[in-house]
Parts: sequence; structure tokens; C-alpha cells
Amino acid sequence: MMNNIFERIKRLDDDGREYWSSRQLAAALEYADYRNFENVMESAIEACKNSGQPVPDHFVEVTEMIELAKGAHREVKTVYLSRYACYLIIQSADPRKDVVALGHSYFALQTRRQELEDDRRLQLCQEIKEHNKSLASAAKQAGVVQPIDYAIFQNYGYQGLYGGLKKQDIHRRKGLKKSQDILDHMGSEELAANLFRATQTESKLKRDGVDNKDAANRIHFAVGKKIRQTIAEFGNTMPEDLPTPSDSIKQLETRRKKEQKALRRRNDPASQTKGEEG
Repeated sequence: MMNNIFERIKRLDDDGREYWSSRQLAAALEYADYRNFENVMESAIEACKNSGQPVPDHFVEVTEMIELAKGAHREVKTVYLSRYACYLIIQSADPRKDVVALGHSYFALQTRRQELEDDRRLQLCQEIKEHNKSLASAAKQAGVVQPIDYAIFQNYGYQGLYGGLKKQDIHRRKGLKKSQDILDHMGSEELAANLFRATQTESKLKRDGVDNKDAANRIHFAVGKKIRQTIAEFGNTMPEDLPTPSDSIKQLETRRKKEQKALRRRNDPASQTKGEEG
């Protein structure tokens, strides 16, 4: 299919995040003169600002070396574009071109998929944090009282679900900094598995009337292991092998707040005027 051209020119950085080169995108969209494409890009940058998104997150200016005739090379200014940036560019490009219509379909679909994944992550992360409170309460009733005991209890659950990996092992595998929480850096599939682990462990602790921490630890491990076995039976990816999202939950929350603030500003001319006067 023709729209595969956008997939073919997609690049990945060292962290596995996708991006596109403005030079290659301009060529794909049949802009013979890059200066005309820069005008389109400026409109997209303005749209990015109006949406409340931080422009540097989506439009990154760099210098690239291009090859000229007879093996010569020259440095040119290029912009590395996120998927969202490409989507905004497509919105501003010449709609009469067939390739622009195809690009709109490609980037709109990809952008919508990412939005849905972000929504799922935000919802699941909130749910698991709430259920972890209930799990902690159930564990306390089972004799897991001290903070060190609860940390051990949690690790039993992770070890069952992650094939022997403890929380710190998962943290290290994801390449996170010491202050970063592993839950904030899980995709929706991984979060869902951990939510199921938490809810089922809580239910079993209460149902069985567990009254000692050793039994609680064994149950947490067994529940995690059973969920892992189910994942394997379905032929799905093990939790530790699932990709780590490029944006954390905290980054998504910050972005949503900015988007909501920008939307309120656009829908309330009085507040916009007040901001300009200030």
C-alpha cells in the first residue's frame, strides 16, 4: 500500500521511540521545495502550541549530513518529528494531494491508537493504586504488618508473575532511575496483569482467612505464578518482555492537564483576554 511509505521512513531512537525526519516527510508528501514544507510545519507548530502540548516534545531541530552528487556531503537543518507532529503537519498540508489523504489516514489512526493506549494506562494505573491499598489492608489482617514485611510480600507477588524477578529487578530491567516507580512505566497490558494479581490475591487472603505472613507470601506468589501460566497458555508476551512506554504516567497526567487548560482557555474568551492583559 502507498501509505506504507510513512512506515518505511519511520525511525527509532535508542529508547525505541519512533520519529520522522522532516526532510524525508517533505519528500514523501511531494514537496519539491523544502521551504514550502517549512511553512506547513510552522502552522503545525502553532497548532501544537494551541493544543497545550510542549512543542520541544514533538518538534526537535537537528543538523543532518546529506549526500550530494559525486559523493559530496552537506549539513542541513532538519526537524525530528513525533507521530503527533506528523499528524498536525498532515492536517496543514495540501489536501489535493492523494498522498496527503493517505498520510492523514495513517497518522490519524496511529495517533488515535496511542490516545486509547494512554487512556487505558491512566485508568489502569489509578485502579491498581487503589487496589494496592485494599491489598495492603488485607495483607495487614494476615499478619503482614511492618513495612519490611509488606515489601517482602509484594516481592513474592512480583516473583510469581515475573518468573522470579523482584521489584528491584523489574526496575533495573526497565532502565529506570532510583526515584521512578515501575507502575508509572508499564503499558496497559502489563498494568492489567498486575491489577489482576492484586485483586485476586486480596480476594484469596480474605476468603481463606489467612492469619500469618508466611502463608500470605505463598498465596501472593501462587497467584502471580498462576497468572503467568495463563499468559503462557495463551501464547502472549511475558510481563518482563513487554515494552516500556516512552512516556510515564506522570508525563501523561501533566500533558492531559495542559490540554484541558488549553481547551478551557479556547472555550472561554474572557480568560484568554485576561491572560493577554496580564
